[in-house]
Amino acid sequence: MNGRLIAIGDIHGCHLEFAELLTRLELAKDDRLVLLGDLVNRGPDSCKVIDLARESRALALLGNHELRLLKYRRTGAPKYLRESDRQTHATLREDDWKYLEAMPLTFEEPELNVVFVHGGFLPGVAWQQQPAEIVTRIQVIDQDGRAAKRGDAPDAPAWADFWSGPPFVVYGHTSRPEIYKLKWSLGIDTSCAMGGSLTAYILPEKRLVQVKARQRYYP
Repeated sequence: MNGRLIAIGDIHGCHLEFAELLTRLELAKDDRLVLLGDLVNRGPDSCKVIDLARESRALALLGNHELRLLKYRRTGAPKYLRESDRQTHATLREDDWKYLEAMPLTFEEPELNVVFVHGGFLPGVAWQQQPAEIVTRIQVIDQDGRAAKRGDAPDAPAWADFWSGPPFVVYGHTSRPEIYKLKWSLGIDTSCAMGGSLTAYILPEKRLVQVKARQRYYP
């Protein structure tokens, strides 16, 4: 494998932090950049984030926020759009919608035995066969063994606590104050939009680079 493979956690419209992180990473032409979904919503400018992603030739994975916007665009059903999504929906340009529609669910690098995904996987089921509803949204495993959100099962353990690999999974979605490192997984959504940090994970050296949020953009 030539160059570095770099994953960045949930950006959520925080274009200034994203730009600063890109500067600090000093991308070379052989480097590959994977964005772990949720590029949009919450922060100040989703369109600028998408522009920066394009300029840096990043592969952006589908997050639950992109999925929600796409579902609303296709169906017009109000249940898919939250109040905080409306500004994004109104400002996205035609090329941005095409960018969202082209987002894959996962990215695998067999040479490093690693898979990148937005939310995660349900343990015990082949990761390649899991649908968007699970891999973009899973946070915990409820008492019935089903994928759930933290808000719906606040005392349930994280899916990653049950993930015994292989492959090693690098994911976002579940925001925490710090990275969540286990033997077979690494969670790198460190709550940038909520005043935390934007985190990059660099392979093969397994190094982290973080940029502190300039402010809290989302309550």
